[in-house]
Amino acid sequence: MLFNSYAFILIFLPSTFIAYHALRRARFERAAIGFLVFASLVFYGWWSPVYLILLVALILANFAAVHCLISLPLKNARSRKLLLTVGIAGNLAMLGYFKYANFFVDSVNSIFSSELSLAPIILPLGISFFTFQKIALLVDTYQEKVSDLNFLTMRCS
Repeated sequence: MLFNSYAFILIFLPSTFIAYHALRRARFERAAIGFLVFASLVFYGWWSPVYLILLVALILANFAAVHCLISLPLKNARSRKLLLTVGIAGNLAMLGYFKYANFFVDSVNSIFSSELSLAPIILPLGISFFTFQKIALLVDTYQEKVSDLNFLTMRCS
């Protein structure tokens, strides 16, 4: 579903808008935010359900890393730094794979006259944005700016 499609403009956007504001008007703030998260996942998954699975898996992995960073005592600086490094490296590795794997294989084939092949990789929508958002959350948590771990309301101090 594209932003300029009739399905988005005439069905998805108005129904999401109405449902969100109806929940807020009924004073169901958390339900309203949860509904927006759900609607966002539906919108993202509409384009490619496979990439929705990837997105959710990355969200859960980063959520676990943030939880571990919050749980680790400050005196355990080495473990905290290692967890931060692994989290950032994992996020960048995923981004690098989707953005540069085909380029790397094509470059190797060109330089060494080889016949390596890789199925064309379609870049997931917004992968750079959500990768750097997750990295920012990891860094903020490492710097003790995250005080609450909740999927719906992430509070920073």
